[in-house]
Amino acid sequence: MTASRTMSFGSPGRYIQGPGEIQRLAEHTAKYGANVFAIIDPFFFDTLTPSLTKQYEEKGASFTSIPFENEVTEQRIAAIAKKAAKANAEMIMGIGGGKTLDTAKGAANALKLPVVIVPTSASTDAPTSALSVIYKENHEHSHSINYIKSPDIVIIDSEIIANAPVRFLVSGMGDAMATLFEAKANADSNSPNYICQEAGSFRRTKTAMAIAQLCYDTIIEYGVAAKIANEQHVVTEALESVIEANTLMSGLGFENTACACAHAVGDGITATPNGTKTLHGEKVAFGTLCELVAENAPSEVVEEYISFCMEVGLPTTLADLQVDVTEENLQLIADNASLTELVREPYEITNEMLKNIVKTADAIGQYYKRL
Repeated sequence: MTASRTMSFGSPGRYIQGPGEIQRLAEHTAKYGANVFAIIDPFFFDTLTPSLTKQYEEKGASFTSIPFENEVTEQRIAAIAKKAAKANAEMIMGIGGGKTLDTAKGAANALKLPVVIVPTSASTDAPTSALSVIYKENHEHSHSINYIKSPDIVIIDSEIIANAPVRFLVSGMGDAMATLFEAKANADSNSPNYICQEAGSFRRTKTAMAIAQLCYDTIIEYGVAAKIANEQHVVTEALESVIEANTLMSGLGFENTACACAHAVGDGITATPNGTKTLHGEKVAFGTLCELVAENAPSEVVEEYISFCMEVGLPTTLADLQVDVTEENLQLIADNASLTELVREPYEITNEMLKNIVKTADAIGQYYKRL
């Protein structure tokens, strides 16, 4: 609980979303300098590096790139920062998924340089946030690092998102829908958000709570249509709406209100033997069901949530996450989750309680699958 009556709100300096925007990257970033150092997802590295190098050269600027490798660790961030400094970078750019972007944010923070974020999927709300989620080399969740400022600019080419695997968009919905329930939990416990933590603890604004609600409502309204558009590799207004919800609304929502049980369980699942085989948003989607169980949410809320998850293909059981319901796995989840955002719930949840919550949520998910 925060004793402060002061509120805080943070956001990226600029947010641009639309089809074909990667073709105007050099134009968008010129204000930050002429020497770009980019970390690019390996899947896009070979195709984007030549075209972006040419684009920047035509603007009289330079573009240096390296592929993202393996995992987000503090050691890898430090090594990349050293390479960027040697290249005399004036800005750091991240092009790819959440881990690539978090690495770019870390390197930019180390060098005190502007950071440009270019997501290639709408799978997480990492792009707009002022933090990096750090993992161990074995891909198990470790901790988060909060920075003193948000990304300078986030640029999303919705055509790239439309051509990305549908699973990424759906996973992003799972991550984003948690935002509302976790925001409410933090409001009920009067827990501080993640903004300006270097200066103290601050409350959420009404603006942040409204964004969290709009995020959930947008996904419920347009999620199915957006998935279908993604399957057809076309950009529609429904897809644009869900990209915005997954990225901007969820990003602003979670950072300005904070996470809770859904992410605690999602992070805990990474400690199980198969916990790293599924995407972050998929794990969080099941974590949200656990949070609804923990908070004894009304049955109509649970039914709406599970029905939507099943319609778009989000996990509602541990089996969907390739995790067996064993005492050992439940203990691993509880031991890991107890160290994270579980304390933000309105009441104490012990390890034993969490094991029972996860087991019950799994049984509820199984029940709805049988209907």
